[in-house]
This record gives sequence, structure tokens and C-alpha cells, in this order.
Amino acid sequence: MEVSLWIWVAFFAFVVVMLALDLGVFNKENVTPSFKKSLLMTGIWVGLAFVFAAGIWLFAGANHAIDFVTGYLLEESLSVDNLFIFILVFSFFGIASKYQHRILFWGVFGALVMRVLFILGGAALLHRFEWLMYIFGVFLVYTGLKMLFEKEANQNLDDSPIIKWLRKVLPIKDDVTEPHFIVKENGKRYATQFLIALIFIEASDLLFAVDSIPAVLAVTTDTFIVVTSNIFAIMGLRSLYFALSKLLPMFRYIKYALAIVLAFIGAKMLINEGGNMFGWSFEISNIASLIVIVSLLVVAIAASIIVARVQARREFKK
Repeated sequence: MEVSLWIWVAFFAFVVVMLALDLGVFNKENVTPSFKKSLLMTGIWVGLAFVFAAGIWLFAGANHAIDFVTGYLLEESLSVDNLFIFILVFSFFGIASKYQHRILFWGVFGALVMRVLFILGGAALLHRFEWLMYIFGVFLVYTGLKMLFEKEANQNLDDSPIIKWLRKVLPIKDDVTEPHFIVKENGKRYATQFLIALIFIEASDLLFAVDSIPAVLAVTTDTFIVVTSNIFAIMGLRSLYFALSKLLPMFRYIKYALAIVLAFIGAKMLINEGGNMFGWSFEISNIASLIVIVSLLVVAIAASIIVARVQARREFKK
């Protein structure tokens, strides 16, 4: 897909403007976004992504548009794990909901920069060393199976290597009530729990990117498609968090759906690349991938809701 420089510039200008409007206009005050507002903003970001996909369809063809939608939905679904991390981090550090949006804003900003660097580096490596596709494929299958069968992780962040390291290297003041990342007291500067939460969120996104970027590159190695689909997914993540933060713990089977998605995408990468090497005709298309991803998420959410209702009825009868 040939993309001129001015299109790249226009897209990143759009991202900068939306970020500026987000923090400087729509969420200028420290208030908790309502469920209705968060759902509306989530809908707007999803709508913008599909408008963008329609533009790709119009100017570059249906195949590129399908690649974008598949990559976008894949990245959006894998980002659900980030939402669980957000809930855990904010609860652990006791950060009030009215301050969470500001931390997530800077978290998303850092994630955008890291993802673009990851994607550019990954795409460049794949163009130069095509055999890396097999490495990525095996890694995704392994990660998906490991996630599918592993036990629930320890929820105590005090045991996290990141938190332990930060507490060793930084003077930290944990009782700050205002949303400042750095405070000065008696001539000495201290990091606050707000900064530690932000660093932990950035580090978590870096770890998630190790899984999600190879998964999206399995859909397409077109840099423009991969970058834009990732950015649209990440930009809508904050609104999605506030819209679903109270509901996410109910979706107990989402983790298993995401694990199967990762393993499936890894298998797709191996099968399709194997076809190029060994000459077999079977190939998993991006349309098939799109159907599999959506179906798995729908089944996982439906099963979670049904089981939650059955358990609620049993508790009510007791």
C-alpha cells in the first residue's frame, strides 16, 4: 500500500489534535467520566475507526480495508487485558476515579510512542528476515497456550519486580492526595503513587506489545495499516475502560478467548508462511481471521453473562 508523506503527517496531526482536545477540553476537570459519556466516546472512537476503514476501502481497495479492520479488532480485543491491569493498579495505589483519566492519558501517550517504534522495528525486521515469521508464530502459539492453562496470577503488586525496583531507586511519597507525579517537600523531590502507577501501566503495555504487535503483523506487514489500526485501538482504550470497568470482572471467560485468539493467529502465521515455503495451497485469510476473532469474543462474553446470572440466581435462592 503506497502512502504519501502528507497522509502520514495528516494522520499524526489528527492524533495530536484529538489528544489535545481530550485533555484540554473534554476532560479538563478532574471528574469521573460517567458511564453514558464513556460509552459515547467509545462509540465515537469505534465509529472513527470504521470511517477510516471505509476511506481505505475507497482509496486502496477492499483487501487493505479488511486488513485494517482485522488488525483493529485484534488489537482492541487483546487490549482488554490492559483494562484488567488498569483496575488492579488503580485499586492497589488507591487512586480516586476522578484522577484516573489523567494518568491513563499520559499512559496512552507513552503507549502510542512505544507501539509505533515497535511496529516500525518489527516490520523492518520482517521485510529483511522473513524467517522471523516462524519465530513470531511459535511465540504466539506458546503464549496463547500458556495463557489458556496458567493459573490466576498473584494480585498483590507488592510482589511485582517493577514495584520492588521502583521503591529501591526512587524516593516515594505514597500519601499524596492531589494528582501530581512529583512533589517537593523540605527541599527534596519525591515520586508519588500517581507516577508509580503510570510507570507500572507503561511497563505493562510494553509487555503486552510483545504479544500484540507480532499478532497484528501476522495479519499484514503493511506499516501504515498496522500503525493506524494500533493507534485507533489504543486511543479508544481509556473510554472503554471507564465504560466497562465495573463490568469487566464479570467477563470471566474473556481471558480464554484472548488466549485462543493468540494461538490461532500464531498458527495462521505458521500455516501461511509454510505455504509460501512448501507450496501448499491452503491459507487462512484475514476474513476468516476476522470471523474467528469476533466469534470467540461473542461466545466468551455470552458465556460469562450466562454463568454470572445462574450464580446470582443460586445465591438469591439461598
